Amino acid sequence: MKQILATLVVSFLLVSCNQPTPQPTASEPMAQAPTAPEYKEGTVAIAIHGGAGWIMRENMDANMEADIAAVLEKAITTGHQILQDGGASMDAVTATIQILENSTYFNAGKGAVFTNDGENELDASVMDGATLNAGAIAGVKRIKNPITLAREVMDNSEHVMMSGAGAEAFAKTRGFEYVDQQYFFDQDRYNALKNVQKDEAAKGNAANYRESSFDPYTRDSKYGTVGCVALDKNGNLAAGTSTGGMTNKRYGRIGDAPIIGAGTYANNKTAAVSCTGHGEYYIRGMVAYDLSAMMEYAGTSLQEASNTIIHEKNPALGGSGGLIALDRAGNYAMDFNTPGMYRAVITTDGEMIIKMYKEEDTE
Repeated sequence: MKQILATLVVSFLLVSCNQPTPQPTASEPMAQAPTAPEYKEGTVAIAIHGGAGWIMRENMDANMEADIAAVLEKAITTGHQILQDGGASMDAVTATIQILENSTYFNAGKGAVFTNDGENELDASVMDGATLNAGAIAGVKRIKNPITLAREVMDNSEHVMMSGAGAEAFAKTRGFEYVDQQYFFDQDRYNALKNVQKDEAAKGNAANYRESSFDPYTRDSKYGTVGCVALDKNGNLAAGTSTGGMTNKRYGRIGDAPIIGAGTYANNKTAAVSCTGHGEYYIRGMVAYDLSAMMEYAGTSLQEASNTIIHEKNPALGGSGGLIALDRAGNYAMDFNTPGMYRAVITTDGEMIIKMYKEEDTE
């Protein structure tokens, strides 16, 4: 009896192993892997942002509007020229963001907002889409152009992120010149801090950080984080982001800008992304990487992924803000869910577009 059972089991296994693998029918086609955007040799493109928030035409002085547009144009043409001359996308991103950091119109570098202690703490990050190498710094106080230190961390250290005094010590070993905190002082930014603190005191809840911290994306704020994404002639993408963070921030708070995958991400397979918004929500949603993942794994287009994140997924968490992105074909996205976002792009055709307000997208 045992011999008969053993023979039946062996026979069953032999039959099972010899069964042909089921093939998909015409009504069930084989799933195809998503294809990356096609790169056209020699194509270059670049996009920048200067922050998203309560940016409305009726609240903008004509002279200020012209000045901001001039800085955006100077920054993006500088980066575009590097690309046109055959320079690397990372070089274009770094040079472009430095110009934005040097302007008091944006919350980065010289225009950084103040912490609760009346200081400036700066964050920045960069990422190379060809190698997935990245560098970031957070909470530095004496570096004139934080984006250059983030680049230095990427290029000349074994780490991805450094913070505070350690990041500044590294900067000193690399020959960076320190600047005094006074370099970052801007009276309007300081007045904003005092107004927020006065409002806290009036409400009697200054001790409750979660309830009283200033939201930089309300109608009390016009200027924000800066970022750049670029595509060079070799088909390589790069991204960078720089910020002074949130007005009245406490306890060494760090937002999404220096977090790779949250505020900055670049991958030649998909896109380069730089975000601007309420950082806590961008960190929770890993927004920059999420856009890339939607493209890589679901075959979603750049624009569709951007729209879904900015107008559905991020708001569902409670977040506000925007992002800019480029893919290897030079397609770009500049989406936001606030009344405005300082933004500019030079397309693969060489067309320059500079916008500030939401209604400009429908004009």
